[in-house]
Amino acid sequence: MLRRSLSSRDLIVYGLLFIGPLAPVGVFGVLDARSHGSVALVYLVATLAMAFTAVSYAQMSRKVPQAGSVYAYAGIGIGRPAGFAAGWLAMLDYLLIPAVGYLFCGIALHSLVPSVPAWVFTALAFVSTTLLNLFGVQLAARVGFVVLVVEIVLLAVFVVAAIVVLIMDGPARPWTSPALGVGGTTTAAVMGAVSVAVLSFLGFDAIASFAEENTGDERQVGRAVLFCLGVAGLLFVVQTYLAGLLMPVSPHHLAQAPAEQGTAFYTMTRTAVGVWMQRAFAVVKGVGPAFTAMAAVAAASRLLYGMARDRGLPKALASVDPRSRVPRAALLTTAAVSLVVSVWAARRADGLDVLVSIVNMGALAAFTLLHVSVVGYYVIRRGSRRWIPHLVVPALGAAVSIWIMVSATTLAKLVAAAWLVVGAVVYVAGGRSRTSLSPAGRGAGGTETGAPSVPGR
Repeated sequence: MLRRSLSSRDLIVYGLLFIGPLAPVGVFGVLDARSHGSVALVYLVATLAMAFTAVSYAQMSRKVPQAGSVYAYAGIGIGRPAGFAAGWLAMLDYLLIPAVGYLFCGIALHSLVPSVPAWVFTALAFVSTTLLNLFGVQLAARVGFVVLVVEIVLLAVFVVAAIVVLIMDGPARPWTSPALGVGGTTTAAVMGAVSVAVLSFLGFDAIASFAEENTGDERQVGRAVLFCLGVAGLLFVVQTYLAGLLMPVSPHHLAQAPAEQGTAFYTMTRTAVGVWMQRAFAVVKGVGPAFTAMAAVAAASRLLYGMARDRGLPKALASVDPRSRVPRAALLTTAAVSLVVSVWAARRADGLDVLVSIVNMGALAAFTLLHVSVVGYYVIRRGSRRWIPHLVVPALGAAVSIWIMVSATTLAKLVAAAWLVVGAVVYVAGGRSRTSLSPAGRGAGGTETGAPSVPGR
């Protein structure tokens, strides 16, 4: 069994580290161009959209305190096939997010030391953080806490510096532009940007993957999920509002010059505050994403572990290291996939675009099944009459997730569809091994549950 060693603070550290307080830095230019300058509004809408998902996670984590999170939730609330589908779709998200993090790290450090290829920094970041994961979640959480504090301090320095500049020199754009756009915006433009902005939030849900390793009761995970989302949303809105006011070029210019979108935030800091601020962001963004990837690999390994324990994936992935009490096989498998994908992407000019374009689809599809599982478990199976948390919120959450998926790129939709087809083949091929359930797949009375088990507390 996994070791219960994570406190509420550790869970929050993992969640915020996975999200990254400076997550908007890398996508600010893209969002600015798509939303006509209303990036703060985009993040406000994205926060509200993800709030529905956070509430559903909190509801299910209380009743299904199990590694595997959305896989376990959908399995209990809807049925084993839906559980596998949710886990398989979430796997697309979880396996690629570490690669994105390592790639961000490699690109940022390569910009500081151009003589060293980006893929070398990518590989070094992978090795160091994988070793931390193998030593156990508690050590990784402690190191991650230091990195998280550095990111928050840098963000605080930026906020103070931006306010000083605004007081002394005034804004480069109208005061209302971060909310209303430069010359106005549209619902389609905002929602199109939201489909990209949700990438910044992916990670708060990973807290649920550590449900079997927290030291508190079932409510601890749900509280940590909601807290992380609230803090991240506040930080994102504040920093993008200030950045939007200080941005020296127009959204129209960025839309016409896609090559400048990735460095738009750095351009803003250099122009408005100074070169020292730009370099500080480059250094921190060169290190921080590696630890975001570390948290992502840890969460992904718990997803694989939970699915393998219930025979949805090869049984070897369900093994736990007797000393560190981490799912070593699942962790190394996840890390290996992340290394291969991130190094491949680092060697391609369009590698980052390809990865980012498909990460969201897996997460949003899994979120949709999560919302359905809340209705299935509480309303249909338990006959709950608490309509707001058990019917209204998940229904709205599913609708928002579907709306955002519709706004995604064609490439992302095609990749997600292909991944789901592969998952269906895997599920059918592994059907025979699931006909005789292991003890983990039986209820307390020894009867078959037809869904992932819920460990006793």
